[in-house]
Amino acid sequence: MRYVAWKIGFYVAALWAALTLNFLIPRWMPGNPVDILLAKLGQRGPVTPEARASIEALLGTGSERSLWSQYGEYLGNLARGDLGVSVSYFPASVGQIIFQTLPWTIGLIGLSTFISFLLGVGLGTLAGWKRGSWIDNLVPVTTMFQSVPYFWLALILLFVLGSGLSLFPLNGGYDVYTTSPGWNLPFLQSVAYYGALPALTIVLSSIGGWMLGMRNMMVSTLSEDYMVTAEAKGLRAGRIMRRYAARNAVLPSISGFAISLGFVVAGSIVTEAVFSYPGIGSALLQAVNSNDYALMQGIFLVITISVLGANLLVDLLYTVIDPRTRARA
Repeated sequence: MRYVAWKIGFYVAALWAALTLNFLIPRWMPGNPVDILLAKLGQRGPVTPEARASIEALLGTGSERSLWSQYGEYLGNLARGDLGVSVSYFPASVGQIIFQTLPWTIGLIGLSTFISFLLGVGLGTLAGWKRGSWIDNLVPVTTMFQSVPYFWLALILLFVLGSGLSLFPLNGGYDVYTTSPGWNLPFLQSVAYYGALPALTIVLSSIGGWMLGMRNMMVSTLSEDYMVTAEAKGLRAGRIMRRYAARNAVLPSISGFAISLGFVVAGSIVTEAVFSYPGIGSALLQAVNSNDYALMQGIFLVITISVLGANLLVDLLYTVIDPRTRARA
């Protein structure tokens, strides 16, 4: 219990530090969100000081207010679940924008990350167990896709499979002309069809790292003394591979997978930009271009919580997966 309490306390402190940076970084950026909102509303002439003060209060900024005052109000609003009003999507609230875009990113990036992890770890296990086989020779091919610039790979697949062969749509998240959002089969089929090419790009660009890491850990694990003991007991090769070799070799990959799951919420800005996908990465890019403090802070907050939560979860799971960690705790 002391180990769990220490871990939770550490992550609470890390969350507070992240929230503080989340508050400060957007305010260090050049530009004034009040002027941007006024331009967005079509205001060309000067505005009264009272009107400017009202907009500053709405956005949580203001040159007349101290940074400490803004920080206290920021923490108070977070405690109430109020993330503010978005400038780039005015008059929608930040919570509404996140609620609309987050499911798209989790569905696309999350599923793609999970598929690439399973394929990479599975192929890496077989490659390390059967060194020199054709599966082992796949490692250079998969790592080649990982070394290719991500946006270039996305553009190539978009040109070949989307524009050239017309197998997939070129942009968007679903067919806006024939389907309407909802839990109905035509819409879900359209979402899967439109997301297939972005998902393929993510899987191809990430599977090599999982496969190479798992393959190297398998090779290292196979040289351990307990592997020789398992073989001397006459255990079946499949059981030795799964229960002894793969179970110990997969531990570093699990840590990496937990971090990847945390960053799923961040989305892939490049993927969503190339394919015009309506995820949270596109919303973050729009917020940065518009100096939208509130939306940037809201998205960063969700990313921070997801990353810290994923790392806390894997730290606690380590005590179950690896008995040595439980002994040290």
